[in-house]
Amino acid sequence: MTTVKRKKTILSHGGDWDFELLQRYDKEISAIAKEYGLDTYPNQIEVIASEQMLDAYASVGLPISYSHWSYGKEFIQNEEAYRRGMRGLAYELVINSDPCIAYLMEDNSLPMQALVIAHACYGHNSFFKGNYLFKQWTSADAIVDYMVFARKYIFDCEQRYGEQRVEETIDACHALMDHGVDRFHRPSPLSAEDELQRQHEREEHAWTQYDDIWRTLPQKAVDKAGAKKKKRTFPPEPQENLLYFVEKYSPTLEPWQREIVRIVRKLAQYFYPQGLTKVMNEGWATFWHYTLLNSMYDRGLVDDGF
Repeated sequence: MTTVKRKKTILSHGGDWDFELLQRYDKEISAIAKEYGLDTYPNQIEVIASEQMLDAYASVGLPISYSHWSYGKEFIQNEEAYRRGMRGLAYELVINSDPCIAYLMEDNSLPMQALVIAHACYGHNSFFKGNYLFKQWTSADAIVDYMVFARKYIFDCEQRYGEQRVEETIDACHALMDHGVDRFHRPSPLSAEDELQRQHEREEHAWTQYDDIWRTLPQKAVDKAGAKKKKRTFPPEPQENLLYFVEKYSPTLEPWQREIVRIVRKLAQYFYPQGLTKVMNEGWATFWHYTLLNSMYDRGLVDDGF
């Protein structure tokens, strides 16, 4: 198929940018993305400095999180490596939220800003919204509000029960984070009303299968004294999620500790799809930044400098 170039005015020349120019690029990229049928969350673009990017690294991109020494340790390690030239910083960082928050480095040139807008705001963003793992295991519209709650709750626990007890609880939860996720979807537990309805349905079905002729058959003698009692198992069903098991069955945890276990478990579940889809996610975003920017070039919106 022959690509027809539609000549338009080039958006800019050179590598310098300002916020008004970024908005123009985002508007054009968004229009082309819609033509391709990309379905995305609304975008929230934040331009940040290197110090802020290091801070975002420590909290894995989340704009807010609870306090814990492991985040400070991560920040110091990344900062030392960056200052010594042992590592660079990403051009962008994007998180799975609604709106989708994308952090862009202020040191990026204009072509790079355009590329990362296409890459993060339309590539990763559409992947977050469309991939079945993210749809099944994460709530993009709730994660930021939930972390606001988590931060306040843990801070209140520190004031009421002491920082050491809270820290020890979070330490234990973090040690189990990799084993604190659900890997298989389970139906939601039935309410008492639904369970009663199911029981009535089973009884009605049983009566439809009833045949009075069975009463004429001799019953087997049952030795009640020797009958084996059904052995109770614990837990009632196998449980792969160790944090959920601890939260539900621990005989020693206090209510506030159970809530902290739940917070860490929810956070672990939120990040669970990230590791499973990393290669596909990056490949999808790379394909779309290539496609979107080349479409801009074909339409005369950017020149050979891109």
